[in-house]
Amino acid sequence: MAAATRRLIQRVSTTRLSSAGARRSYGGLPESNSKTPSSSSQRLIELESEFSAHNYHPVPVVFSRGNGSTIWDPEGKKYIDFLAAYSAVNQGHCHPKIIKALQEQVEKLTLSSRAFYNDKFPVFAERLTNMFGYEMVLPMNTGAEGVETALKVARKWGHEKKHIPKDEAIIVSCCGCFHGRTLAVISMSCDNDATRGFGPLLPGNLKVDFGDADSLEKIFKEKGDKIAGFLFEPIQGEAGVVIPPEGYLKAVRELCTKHNVLMIADEVQSGLARSGKMLACDWEEIRPDMVILGKALGGGVVPVSAVLADKNVMLHIKPGQHGSTFGGNPLASAVAMASLDVIEEEKLVERSASRGDELRIQLNEIKEKFPDYIKEVRGRGLFNAVEFNSESLSPVSAYDICLSLKERGVLAKPTHNTIVRLTPPLSISSDELREGSKALRDVLEVDLPNLQKINAGKTPVSHLTECDRCGRSLYA
Repeated sequence: MAAATRRLIQRVSTTRLSSAGARRSYGGLPESNSKTPSSSSQRLIELESEFSAHNYHPVPVVFSRGNGSTIWDPEGKKYIDFLAAYSAVNQGHCHPKIIKALQEQVEKLTLSSRAFYNDKFPVFAERLTNMFGYEMVLPMNTGAEGVETALKVARKWGHEKKHIPKDEAIIVSCCGCFHGRTLAVISMSCDNDATRGFGPLLPGNLKVDFGDADSLEKIFKEKGDKIAGFLFEPIQGEAGVVIPPEGYLKAVRELCTKHNVLMIADEVQSGLARSGKMLACDWEEIRPDMVILGKALGGGVVPVSAVLADKNVMLHIKPGQHGSTFGGNPLASAVAMASLDVIEEEKLVERSASRGDELRIQLNEIKEKFPDYIKEVRGRGLFNAVEFNSESLSPVSAYDICLSLKERGVLAKPTHNTIVRLTPPLSISSDELREGSKALRDVLEVDLPNLQKINAGKTPVSHLTECDRCGRSLYA
């Protein structure tokens, strides 16, 4: 029996696939002629480019180890993280309390599916609902899944509670929004890269300008009897950390109540202390009908998302109508509870607020020194962005700025060609903030003039994009 098994394994391991004249084995990696060590940054980037879909354009740095706000690449070079995985590691990389919770739970039980109960999710559900003042939670994994869940709940509520005719429920969202890249979500998007080639997009979506309560009121008056929900980010992240006018969120709350429309806050990126409040909606002390959480809920360790609502909304979902095999799994539940503990015990809300004030003071000082380059510094808490003047920056892009920051040991990510987001872990120190600000100052003073000379004559990438939906130039 053992000999037969060995022969079977040998036959499988020597099986070959023929593709474009190349032969590859199921039993191992294809042979490489590269003399570069397999663990080097260069080789790892090459491997990803060769074997992974090209749906991202990363800054060319390889993460090998992380602690707090610090990252090391395979060669041991040290960086300060000013992105925090789009706010997924608010607590800092590999926080010891979160890692301990992971290790303890992974040795006991990792998955039950929702076909059965487990001994962690009910405790997590009680903790989360009590913490945010809602009656129920529906657990998922990724932020995009959380958004999809909220949309389904809103539509179901709209048909059953508001008596919207079958298949006529409408969701209103905002121009410049980002809620993920699933088909339902891109059907709301103003990002042509996210929508072109993926049609037909889903019907039942209307858009209004972010921050414009008058436009929202107008569309509610015209279509309100068929509108189930208004989905929005309290602070638009991907659009470039765009903060709405003061009083906007309160106006939205009043309009949603008046027209019987569910107010749905996507706090996946802005929530959990990122903006200097536990939720960004807390800046105007309003309570949405639904809140979507994700990213930092998993502490940067496992994907965890959740939709919060009261019973009069949530109980319109019945068994079999929505679910997730991994949603509410015991490992994610244990990690999420530890992640919430860290936010509370280390006072990350207060820390984000104070560190954010420090950072914006430093950034505005840089703006004063380089007024031709920097158009605006904006943010709340440690949710910040620097927007550059496209004409004075040209032909250099925000991506080029991030490449120069990387060479100076600071990791950030651009958005829309002229904006650099600065959203470090909330555990970052004042010294690290100053180091990051100094790097940006040095890039503008030393690197940028050289970059402009090198790129002279090149056609700059336009930051103006005509939206396929409305025909307007966005992010101007």
